[in-house]
Amino acid sequence: MDVDNGSRRVFNRLGRPSSSSSSSAVAPSLDTPPKVCYHWRNGKCNKHPCPYLHSEVPQMNDNGTTAKRSHGFQDGRNASGYQTFTRRKQNPNFSDSNPQMASKWGRGFKAPQKIQDKCCHYWMAGKCAYGDKCKYQHQWFVGDSFSMLTQLAGHEKGINAIAFPMGSDKLYSGSKDETVQVWDCQTGQCVGVVNMGGDIGCMISEGPWIFVGAPNFVKAWNAQTNADLSLSGPVGQVYALVVGNEMLFAGIQDSNILAWRFNAATNSFEPAASLSGHSLAVVSLVVGANRLYSGAMDKTVRVWDLDTLQCVQVLSEHKDVVMSVLCWDQFLISCSLDRTVKVWAATDSGNLEVTYTHNEEHGLLALCGMHDGETKPILACSCNDNVVRLYDLPSFNERGKIFSKEEIRAIQVGPGGLFFTGDGAGDLKVWKWS
Repeated sequence: MDVDNGSRRVFNRLGRPSSSSSSSAVAPSLDTPPKVCYHWRNGKCNKHPCPYLHSEVPQMNDNGTTAKRSHGFQDGRNASGYQTFTRRKQNPNFSDSNPQMASKWGRGFKAPQKIQDKCCHYWMAGKCAYGDKCKYQHQWFVGDSFSMLTQLAGHEKGINAIAFPMGSDKLYSGSKDETVQVWDCQTGQCVGVVNMGGDIGCMISEGPWIFVGAPNFVKAWNAQTNADLSLSGPVGQVYALVVGNEMLFAGIQDSNILAWRFNAATNSFEPAASLSGHSLAVVSLVVGANRLYSGAMDKTVRVWDLDTLQCVQVLSEHKDVVMSVLCWDQFLISCSLDRTVKVWAATDSGNLEVTYTHNEEHGLLALCGMHDGETKPILACSCNDNVVRLYDLPSFNERGKIFSKEEIRAIQVGPGGLFFTGDGAGDLKVWKWS
């Protein structure tokens, strides 16, 4: 109905327009179904008043009575006659390896809820004068299933890498300040600083080994034997490291991927192969299903067979640098500065094709998979607006946000629900799922 409010008329959002309205030019006819606000459905409408409905319209029978709701779904529509989040029609030349799982990506019976909170930049700098009256968040996160335990201060520049060796009580962080710092997990104190002589590009742990990527070399430490090795061969910064098929792979600034194999007899890593194909720097690597996946600045993901070390497929759907790749279940997930997260699934032929694309408002820098306190899978997506967004998988419903002074480029999972983030300001934070 129309509500008379002085000199203007306001459309009632909660029901159909009345046929007794005195202004047929303003009130829609009963024969014309009222429109539901698209932005309201997505939780984003900020108009008041809004000319469209902020409620779903019940179906009407021919006699004018409200139709009873059906609990079934037919032809992809719910009982109100509106399209539900069913799977869209696929390319006839594409078939998923697991159609039931692939159809769940980004889909549910309700639109994903987004947490709209923003953190106060003045509070981050310790200068907010509004205190409790400030309309922005005065905490480093929003979400009710995790919390920040502590912040470890020590690095003078941005943190690019974090490693937590399995079974260890030490946490390692690598920074652009050219140091690797060692932290005692019991006391939270820095117990060691190693000067690397160059920016730390990446760092991983595998068994007793800790591998650090730096300009023109890879450093290897054995935490059990205290062995200290330098692996030569890289030309430029080492951006990514991963272990697979008993080999260490490194993504290099010169667009190559180098591989080493450990020789127990000589207690050293020997060059095994050089993988060429990318045209620009290789910045991300992951191993899964006997494949090596590499993301690069040339906007592509290459798929390598770990037995033959040959490239078997090139994925070129991204429009900007592919910043991070990871494997989850039977899927490959990639993110890019083109503001998308893409989920890839294998076809009957074995090739990968995009089965779902998640869009962000900002470029993506890093991905990290983890489990919450109830062992539900979570995807952490770090964006270049200094926010990490946490999503349920496979629905991509938002679970929370983590704020930082500068971009978060390093996320590492620890035991017992712990995870760690390192940002461009040198802040290392410890988090825990409840």
